[in-house]
Amino acid sequence: MIAAAAPDFAAALPNGGRLGGLDVGTKTIGLATCDAGWSFASPAHTIARTKFAADFAALKDWVGRERLAGLVIGLPLNMDGTDSSRTQSVRAFARNLAPLALPLLLWDERWSTAAVERAMIAEDLSRARRAERVDRLAASYILQGAIDALIRWRP
Repeated sequence: MIAAAAPDFAAALPNGGRLGGLDVGTKTIGLATCDAGWSFASPAHTIARTKFAADFAALKDWVGRERLAGLVIGLPLNMDGTDSSRTQSVRAFARNLAPLALPLLLWDERWSTAAVERAMIAEDLSRARRAERVDRLAASYILQGAIDALIRWRP
């Protein structure tokens, strides 16, 4: 089940549970998790993208290891809220995750990378350090935004 709205996603998780966040890029997938109480998101790691079968296997392993009940996937909308080619690619990626049999929430991620970049620049991190962390921090930012909205519909 792929949800576009927080209440629908929350309804698909009647017992709550830990959630995962994904920032799906063309070269990497940033991963994040949150606690079962949906209080805070934490960056996990980054998967280097190869072929979908390998990406799927890595995600399936991570989902099982973390015992995740659902996934929040960042949806890269245009600034005016319309779809782009990247948006369509992420939607297709989400559809291809159906064998995981988990509820999925597509979450607006328009400002995630910019917000994370600004925070890392404020911390005076070098470009190299920012590049190695940006995807998993963006996944955490996306997941935190979703759980902040989901909390009012928590079972």
